[in-house]
Order: sequence, then C-alpha cells, then structure tokens
Amino acid sequence: MISEIMMVVTLVSIWLSLLMSIITLSGATSFWLKHSQIRADVLPLKRYPMITLVVPAHNEEIVIAQTAKAILELNYPQDKAELLLYADNCSDDTLKEMHKLIAQPRYFGRNVKIINRHGTGGKAGVLNDALKIAHGEYIGVYDADAIPERNALYFLVQKALENPECYVAVFGRNKTRNAQQNFLTRCINQEIVVTQRIQHCGIWHMFKIGRIPGTNFIIQTSFVKSIGGWRNGALTEDTDISFKIMQQNRLIALAYNSEAFQQEPETVYDYYFQRLRWAKGNYQVMIHNFRHLFDRSNWRVKLETFFWFNAAIVLSDVIFFANVVTLLLRLVVPSLTVPFTFGESNILIAQLLLFNWLLMINLYVLQISIAMSSQFGQATTSQLWLALASYFTYSQLFIVVSVHAVISVTLDAILHRNGNVWVKTKRFDD
Repeated sequence: MISEIMMVVTLVSIWLSLLMSIITLSGATSFWLKHSQIRADVLPLKRYPMITLVVPAHNEEIVIAQTAKAILELNYPQDKAELLLYADNCSDDTLKEMHKLIAQPRYFGRNVKIINRHGTGGKAGVLNDALKIAHGEYIGVYDADAIPERNALYFLVQKALENPECYVAVFGRNKTRNAQQNFLTRCINQEIVVTQRIQHCGIWHMFKIGRIPGTNFIIQTSFVKSIGGWRNGALTEDTDISFKIMQQNRLIALAYNSEAFQQEPETVYDYYFQRLRWAKGNYQVMIHNFRHLFDRSNWRVKLETFFWFNAAIVLSDVIFFANVVTLLLRLVVPSLTVPFTFGESNILIAQLLLFNWLLMINLYVLQISIAMSSQFGQATTSQLWLALASYFTYSQLFIVVSVHAVISVTLDAILHRNGNVWVKTKRFDD
C-alpha cells in the first residue's frame, strides 16, 4: 500500500513538473517572439540615480582586476556611481591587485574605495558592511568573476525607473565566459542559457516573478535597510532576499538586455561543491518559507516554494534504483518481491515511467534547443548532440547533489552543526 501511494505521488510530481516546464517554455517563447523585434537603443535616461556598486572578493587575485576594470568603464555617469571593492579575509594578492588597478592614471579621481575586510558572515556580511557606508539610492552587486557588458548597469537602471515604486530590485542575465574549455563547461553553458533565456524570461513574462541571481543586479538601498539587510552567513543570500521582496508584495524586475560574463567551474570537484552550496542554501530558504504555503502570504511566494521538479527527480530515482537492486538480488534470493509495482506485475509501472522518462528527455532537449535559438551563434547541431549527452551525464549529477544537500541540511539540523561553510570555487586565468 505504501509503495503504491509513493508511486502515485511520484507520477503526479513528474506530471506537475512537466506541466510547469511546458508553461514556462511557452511563456519564454512568447517573451522572445515579442522582444526579439524590439531595438535596444541606449538613449539618455530621465535621471541617473546614484549607484553604489559592491564587489565582494575572497581570494580572487586572478579575476578581480578584470572585473573592477569593466565596472569602472561602464556606460554610466562617473559622478553617479561609487565602487566598493572588498578584499574579504583574503590570504592571496587580491588586495594588492585592487590597489594596482586603481593606481593607474586613468582612474585618478574616481569614486572608489578599497576595504581590507576581516569580518564574518561571508558574502552577506560584506553586503551588510557596504550597506552601512553606501551613498547610492541603489546598491549594485557583481561577483569578482562577473565582468559586466558596458551597458549592463544602464539597462538595469532603465528598467528600475519604469516603476520605482514596484520594482524594488532589477536583475540582468549572466553568460558563461569560459564555455569552450571542456565538456563540463559546455554543459554548464547550456544550463545557464536555459536558466536565463527560458526560466527567468518565462516566469517573468507569465507571472512577473523574478529571482535575484547573485550578480549583475541592483536593489533599492532603503528597502534593504527596511528589512534589516542580508542574512549573515546565508549560503544563497540572493534567494533569501528574493523571498523577502516577494513577501513585501514588491517585484524583482528582469532587464533582459543587461549582461555579465561569469567564469564557471572547470573541474567536477569545483562544480560539485559550488552546486552543493547553492542546493543547500536554496533548501534552507525553502524550508524557512514552507510555512507561507498555508498563510496569507503573496501568491508568488507560494508558487516559488513548490519544488516539484526536485521531488519528481528524487522520487523517480528512488523507485528505479530500488526495483533494479531488488531484481539483481533476486538472482541470489528468488523469493524477494519487487517493492514498487501495481498489482502482481511490474509492467504497468514500467510503461508509465518509460513514457514519462521519454517526455522528460524530449522536453529537456526542446528547452535547450529553443534557448540556444534565442542566443546568437548558439543554435548549432553540436549543441543538440551535447544536450542529449548531457541529459545522461551532467544533468544526472544534479540528482547526487540534491540528495547530498538534503542529507546535509537534515544532519545540520539534527546535530546542531554549522552548515554554512563555503568551499572556495577555483578561478582560472582566461
């Protein structure tokens, strides 16, 4: 009885996941059919609010100079922007690289402050420190490896000024700048493109739901102060504050023309622990906000709290592996019964799971194909073959990451241990 209930829940989860993916894909397709015909002209804004740009950098000597240089050369009035560079508990030459760049003659007189920080709280701690000294109407955040395109800040501000009362924060898109390094980075590039071009655009177009991505975004300084700042030590401070914004019935707007180029992990080890941190942080936020499913919170918070896709993946894999292991053990112990079946035969459940599996593969490839076709130079035959290969390799690694994250979050709660420990993502000189 329990096994049959679990199979029904799994099938429903898969169908809900597929339905949500189809809705998101439809929204993204509608979005790009509409906006691909709009010319993105860089015209003078009606006003240029003061922006405080913050770059938290922990042992980022390899990439910090490139990022800071790109920020200093943004197409935005120099007297309307201040730059705060934080060398956060660094043991390398990050601080030295910052001073070396700012010492260049062309940057004399620029509103730049370099802070050698020895505080706690991680990235959120840095942002809270910056909040105390920021002079800007908005705070903008760029990770140390995220190089903004010259008009990135312009487009963020342009979108914010459309409806400043409602748009508390505005985020842009991020691209993979080392996509061609190896198979892993090519797969990550596809994931990033689908996330940015399908998921973000689709849910913004359909539901006006935005998600702060951690870099290449601006947020109203007064609003951040009103909610007490960022949560110190949060593994995913971006997801955490996104929920706080939605709980206040405000919006996080998408500025789809604003782009930044970030460096992705080039080894499985770095990728695994980066994604593990993200997964743990997101689960922590989801658990914290789960209660809002049953109260009078904003409907966008409720919609974001549903993680049907993760449930579908984990539950379907539990059923699959349990049945496979049992079938193998039956070679030794013939009396064993396959745990997940409908009635005496496993044919029906096998047919249903096979049908759902084929649907998921087709939808996975279709999402990637549409996302790539909306990105200049990405719609190639090799990308299609890569999508098929990544489904059976790269995307399955996320299952391991998800399960690891769930176990880790559970043990953190049971053992009362500090689960907000970061593993530094290695940078590469490109």
